[in-house]
Amino acid sequence: MFDWQDLYVFSVLARTGSLSGAARELGIEHATVGRRLESLERALGLRLVDKLPRSRPLTADGQAIAALAQNMAQIAGLVEQRARPSLIGLAGSVRVSAPPSLSRACIVPRIAALRASHPQLRLILQPSTALDDMGKGEADIAIRTVRPEDGDLICKKVGEVRFGLYGTREFSRRPAGQWTFISYDESLDHLPQQIWLHQIRGERPVAFFASDLMSQQMAARDHIGAVVLPTMIGDVDPQLVPLPTQAAAPARDIWIIVYPDIRRSPLVEIVMNFLMDCIAREPALSSQALLK
Repeated sequence: MFDWQDLYVFSVLARTGSLSGAARELGIEHATVGRRLESLERALGLRLVDKLPRSRPLTADGQAIAALAQNMAQIAGLVEQRARPSLIGLAGSVRVSAPPSLSRACIVPRIAALRASHPQLRLILQPSTALDDMGKGEADIAIRTVRPEDGDLICKKVGEVRFGLYGTREFSRRPAGQWTFISYDESLDHLPQQIWLHQIRGERPVAFFASDLMSQQMAARDHIGAVVLPTMIGDVDPQLVPLPTQAAAPARDIWIIVYPDIRRSPLVEIVMNFLMDCIAREPALSSQALLK
């Protein structure tokens, strides 16, 4: 197999008509052009030029090879143009699947910084907690609070979500025995935060069920009941205050998940670093284990 660089040098020689002309255009030594030509002739088993004292006219075989190679410069330029965005200003889309609460409270407020440093990078944020988004090819990167069992995935622990019980200041003045609660429906009773909610409420009633956390938060603001929220949301809500509990609140690990092949993409690398930075900058999500 011939060296493609040799063929490229020959194509320039064929166009310029001389070793010195090719050397000037390529920015290399005259002798280097000669060595490249000889290397190509040996590899092909053909004589491509007639070695005359002052010129290098092409043989019939040389003319045929030059005709085939005449588009090499154009093709090389197109390849370089296609690669340039990856080298200078990365362009393209990366799909990220993340829990809605973490997307809203941690990622979205920091997207402007990502846009400032990589204006041609399009982040597609897909609020979801489903574990099969990656396997279906619906996301390039996933953030989850459960580590998937798929051994082909790269999983990196980057923090933890802590929870607390919250209600309005007016609600907090009610006798604890009269508290009502806000909850997910029974299909999510396996969640650690849901188990904790049922543990602390005991026999006290659930006044409102909602499948999304924002609806639960809005209901708590309307004094409907006490709600379990991630501390990154509850602690910064001016309409809610922490409520005392006897049992310690749970925490859930945060995992960034990606397939190895996708992980090699420069775009994915940038977004993964961005997501890890988002979590690292959020005090409520920092993992004490990671800080040791």
